[in-house]
This record gives sequence, structure tokens and C-alpha cells, in this order.
Amino acid sequence: MEYLIIILKCVVSLSILNVWLLRFNKSTPWRGGEANSLLEEFHAYGLPTSFAYTVGVIKVGLALLLIVSIFWDPATLYAAGGIILTMTGAIVMHLKVMDPLKKSLPAFIFLLISAFIFFSSF
Repeated sequence: MEYLIIILKCVVSLSILNVWLLRFNKSTPWRGGEANSLLEEFHAYGLPTSFAYTVGVIKVGLALLLIVSIFWDPATLYAAGGIILTMTGAIVMHLKVMDPLKKSLPAFIFLLISAFIFFSSF
């Protein structure tokens, strides 16, 4: 089970880092509304650019903390709990702009994986 948790932590962390650092200005089928970048996506949600950068710093920080938690277990609750909250927010935003449910799928999957990681740490 320990190795499964490590793999899941890597998958979630690297996926978040990929979205926020490598694919920030790239179009994906998962972007909210008709957005072609993360900034456009936040504008589609009616949120300011400064909020996009704030969320980005938080998500990148949580992803890095989740990697740290592989070596320092007390960080698991904070990292996984924070990712659960941010993914819940992402799902709410997709629902707000009435995106098709498939656009919420990555956030929902990472929410479930993070919840599994969170509850496995008890």
C-alpha cells in the first residue's frame, strides 16, 4: 500500500505541476468555457487575473508539498487536504459556467485520489 500511495502522490503532483508550469498558456480540452489558457479560463469564470496567479502559487505549493510528503509524512494531511479543497473549487467553477461534465473530470479524479491519500494517512 505504501508504494501505491507514493505513486499516487507523484501522479497528482506531477499533473498539477504540468498544468500550472508547462501547459499554462496551452489549450486543452479540459479548460473552462472556451478558454485557450489558464488566464482565459479564470476570466471565463469571472475571476480576476490576480486570483489566477494566487491559485497557481497555492496549487504549485501544494503539489511540491505532496512530493515532500513522500519523505516527510506529516506534510501529507496538509498537501492532500489543500488539493481536495482546490479541486472542489475547480469543479464548482466548471459548474458555474455550465461546462460539460467531462471538463470537470480531471479535477474530480484528482479530488478522489487526494481524498484516498488523505484518508490513507490515518
